[in-house]
Amino acid sequence: MAASLTTSVVFHVPNLGLSEYYHTRIHISRFSEIFSSDITSNSWSAKRRVVSSCRNSGSTRLDRYLPKVSIAYGSVLNEHPMWDDGEEDVDDVSMPSSLVSENRLQFLEERDEKNLSWRLLKLSRADKVRSALELYASMDFMGLRPESHAFNALLSCLLRKEELDDALQVFESMRSSGRTSGHSYNLILQGVAKARGFEAAFQMFQELIDDKEETIKADQVLFNMMLTFCRDEKDWIKSEWIWRKMKENDCVGNSVTYRLLVTMFLGFCQYGLAVEAYLEMVQNEVEPDTRTMEAAVMSFVKDGRWDFALSVFRDMMKRKENPNIIVFNALIHSLGNNGQVNLAFKVYDCMRCLGHVPTSYTWNALLIALCRADQYSDALELFEKIQQESPSELGLHLYNTALTACNKLGSWRRGLQILWEMEDLGLEIPVTSYCRVIGACEVGNEPKVALQVYQHMVHKKHNPDTLTLLSLIRSCIWGSLYDEVHEILKLVPPNAHLYNAAVQGFCLREKTESATKLYQEMRELGLSADHKTRAMMLQFLPKI
Repeated sequence: MAASLTTSVVFHVPNLGLSEYYHTRIHISRFSEIFSSDITSNSWSAKRRVVSSCRNSGSTRLDRYLPKVSIAYGSVLNEHPMWDDGEEDVDDVSMPSSLVSENRLQFLEERDEKNLSWRLLKLSRADKVRSALELYASMDFMGLRPESHAFNALLSCLLRKEELDDALQVFESMRSSGRTSGHSYNLILQGVAKARGFEAAFQMFQELIDDKEETIKADQVLFNMMLTFCRDEKDWIKSEWIWRKMKENDCVGNSVTYRLLVTMFLGFCQYGLAVEAYLEMVQNEVEPDTRTMEAAVMSFVKDGRWDFALSVFRDMMKRKENPNIIVFNALIHSLGNNGQVNLAFKVYDCMRCLGHVPTSYTWNALLIALCRADQYSDALELFEKIQQESPSELGLHLYNTALTACNKLGSWRRGLQILWEMEDLGLEIPVTSYCRVIGACEVGNEPKVALQVYQHMVHKKHNPDTLTLLSLIRSCIWGSLYDEVHEILKLVPPNAHLYNAAVQGFCLREKTESATKLYQEMRELGLSADHKTRAMMLQFLPKI
């Protein structure tokens, strides 16, 4: 009696280009012979087909497909151009088909896509890759599409198991059905970047941006992830490209976006771009975090816009934030270089109130600020204070800044003290330090002391530069040490600047004979006189 029973079977024939289901009737006894499972089971397995060396050929789970001929019970039959009642051979199947894992399909009593998507979501979250792929393949086999959330969960599961090829095939299936989202691209780009490198991920991202239908799915999170990749790869050029495309896509960045942009551009000395990114953030009314504002202050300082840097700093103070010591030092240095001494010291006071300890860079910035404002006496007083309160912070740059103040004031005694202290500390004293002390002797009208410093410098095997020799020659001329001037010119290589300074000095001291002698010697050496020297010689020639 059982042999006479029949059941309804649905076939799907994709090679005909049709999506309809064709109905026929097969005897249950015949149906049971074809399949090696009971018809009351909830999961049906087709007889194993012979696949030669599929694992050795580099194929993935999703590459091992069955013919897309489905029945309502989830089993598989061979497809023939003309159906007959002969026995079907399911062991010799080699034609491509839809997504199936390990030659296995599941019998889907459930046809609701929402319920199946929930089942796929739970399997993916449990990292049951094989079961999730089989369920997905069965749904695809039946023309059912999971929801986007389930798709993304399956993608994430495959990527966690480093099944990138399978994940790419699932992603392409999502893309063809229009169920991708920004999160989908985020997942697949992370997987591609991890397995194949940044360039492959960036190329895939470019394809997304160039696709007018898909580019609208690029959101803040996706752009931020690509900017993070660029930061890790230290590629600010691609970061700028992503930023421009983000604006073209009418996607407004968040605080993370602008923090990445400002800090990256600052790190690669692209101060103009960093300033532009921060101003755009302010224009879009995005609230910056502490790190972004610190980077903005540094960018404005490096870009020479101390007023904007001070404005951002005041905003940080209003928010009761505490910038790091580097921001304080950079702002003080910028204000000092631009003659804003009072503001520089106010920032310094604020720094001390917030508990920061000034470093040698802080002290040097304050000394430079006083020197730029021509407050050299105050600079020396501050230097003495540093010597008493923070002697460990004293360094070569601080000593040289103090010597600059001595040079301008003509404080040759204080300059000598500082110079000997530097030598006692064993510092590697540069030529510029000796030059400033000789300059102080010039201003203080102490030519003999200047000569002694010069001789000491030569004894230390330091070669004097042109500025040092010019200062020494001027000091000797105004100190009436004319013979020493001639000796200096004989000891050093011929230099037009030195001869011009000596001739002009002799002319001003009305030493016409010495001036004429040097001028002739200068011409014999082939050195060119400047306009001032020629004018003075024309003035004094009639007197000779």
